Amino acid sequence: MCGIIGFNYEDKSFLNKALKEIVHRGPDSSGKFNNKQVSLGHVRLSIIDVSKSGNQPMSNEEGTIWIIFNGEIYNFKDLKKDLKKRHNFKSNTDTEVLIHLYEEEGINLVNKIQGMFAFCIYDSKKGILFLARDRVGIKPLYYYFKDKKFIFCSEIKGILQNQEIKKELSFNALSSFLTFRANTQKQTFFKNIKKLGQGDILIYNLKDDTFKIEKYWDFHTLLEKKSEDFFIKQLRNLLEDSVKARLMSDVPYGLYLSGGVDSGTIAALMKKYSSEQIKTFSVGFEEKEYSEVNEAKFIAESLGTDHHELLIKQDSVKHLPKIIYQSDEPIADPTVIPTYLLSQYTKKYCTVILNGEGSDELFAGYPQYKFMKINTLFLKKTPKFLRKQIPNIIKKTPKNILNKGFRFASSLGEKGIERAFNFVNAKTYSEQYLNQIPIFNEQEQSEILNKKINLYKKYNPYFKDSNSKNIITACQKLDFKEPMVEDLLMKVDKNTMAFAIEGRVPFLDHRIVELSAKIPNTLKLKGISKDKHILRKAVKGLIPTQTRKRKKKHFFVPINNWFSDELSSIKKELLEKKYLYKQKIFDYNYIKKINKNWNKSKLFYSRQLWSLLIFQIWYKKYIENEDIKI
Repeated sequence: MCGIIGFNYEDKSFLNKALKEIVHRGPDSSGKFNNKQVSLGHVRLSIIDVSKSGNQPMSNEEGTIWIIFNGEIYNFKDLKKDLKKRHNFKSNTDTEVLIHLYEEEGINLVNKIQGMFAFCIYDSKKGILFLARDRVGIKPLYYYFKDKKFIFCSEIKGILQNQEIKKELSFNALSSFLTFRANTQKQTFFKNIKKLGQGDILIYNLKDDTFKIEKYWDFHTLLEKKSEDFFIKQLRNLLEDSVKARLMSDVPYGLYLSGGVDSGTIAALMKKYSSEQIKTFSVGFEEKEYSEVNEAKFIAESLGTDHHELLIKQDSVKHLPKIIYQSDEPIADPTVIPTYLLSQYTKKYCTVILNGEGSDELFAGYPQYKFMKINTLFLKKTPKFLRKQIPNIIKKTPKNILNKGFRFASSLGEKGIERAFNFVNAKTYSEQYLNQIPIFNEQEQSEILNKKINLYKKYNPYFKDSNSKNIITACQKLDFKEPMVEDLLMKVDKNTMAFAIEGRVPFLDHRIVELSAKIPNTLKLKGISKDKHILRKAVKGLIPTQTRKRKKKHFFVPINNWFSDELSSIKKELLEKKYLYKQKIFDYNYIKKINKNWNKSKLFYSRQLWSLLIFQIWYKKYIENEDIKI
């Protein structure tokens, strides 16, 4: 795992500054290549072939093709067997395989490789820069283009070391952030800086300073009429192969263990294919009501792992400014704090960490999928006058007998009940879904931004041709292509790489993703309550029954407590009327509304305030160049 930086001109000072800014991604070594046409820089975290022969930038024998590469190619040894017949190798790295594969396949090499990656190949003969990002978007890659200056980097903060680039806010990203807790758009929060999307390649022509972007892979649903046993066997085989491949390492590795079926499955397969005891790590808060380490401890003891627990204190919120800076763009997922601190702790033991991200999106593990199915099968058929009584029904029904979705709505107070009402009475699938998952829905965004926001219309294309039979597919596709990448995957990447740890994601092997797209929804969400049915069947006998049948348990962070204590002063400072009027982004009237109704919907408004506060701290640091202390 590494950090890369490059641009289409020569500037040694900028290159040095950018490399220094991303050195946390690769503290083991650094390298540079310059000529009048391009500048390439690389910081290396040594994982495979830790010798100097693996340093980058790396070239072919003639010095006509150069590469800087971030990631891992898990099938590089198989590819190398064939390439060795025609090429001489000087290292045991996957990087060198990419060079020679490019010589034979050109840009089509992306279809031959399995792994996570973001790389640039400079072809001096053709006069091009060829950039690629992995199919799922596990590794980040950002680029800037203005006035014929093209810059790319693993992190935005590297690009911003060019003093000519103005730190101007792009408001196009703000609605996405308020919806999903992260900006899921290709346009970043900075004008003229964009993201290369999952499964995208970019070809920059150095001769005429033009570029084109093409998609070489996409998530397509291709349902197959096969038996349940067929899919169980296929899934089990691919999971075993995926985990086995991700144990490829010349440095110590481990696993972030939550105690659920996802990380539990990975732990069991790691044990099966590893010759040494597996190291596992879990995190929780010292406050008992927020600590969820017991489930992880249970499976760790069952599998005999070398288990480590980190219990963090409530004052951990003090790390927030550093975490926000590390993230490049604001991510309002509160679990960034435990992820950051667990990564700091884990570095003492491991350099490679596997995790269970991606399973919920592929196998329908989120509660909102159940609720969408319930709504299409039952609630939409309920007479309108009865649906309008939903708020009163939720208020009067004891919480212990409420449907799980309505129970959660009730816990959010009056605003949660209002959202439940909007969901049940929504006219479109887009409106239904975007009244469940957003931090701010369409109406709330229009209020806080003081302008009309057409949120539901924007996401209608995901739900085109949806019905009660395929509605889960539409929801999964939206989550897979947007919040999964920019919230979950970037949360892991930025916070593990902050401490030079490589995060690996076995469930997001593209072969497993493609298999999931063939599996009928009825085998993912069976009935209206059995989530991840096919996965739980596939790992039968592999993990303890108690773990295999355990329902998804969300990791709660005590943000509502923080607003009454550690965050009270910073909240007042960054959300006060005077500052908001000066900033001209958020409408203070909405903040007044939150303060007035706080006691009626504490948990709901805590989530909204958290997002606003994360953005404000980010804005202070990145746009106004001011440090914030908590």
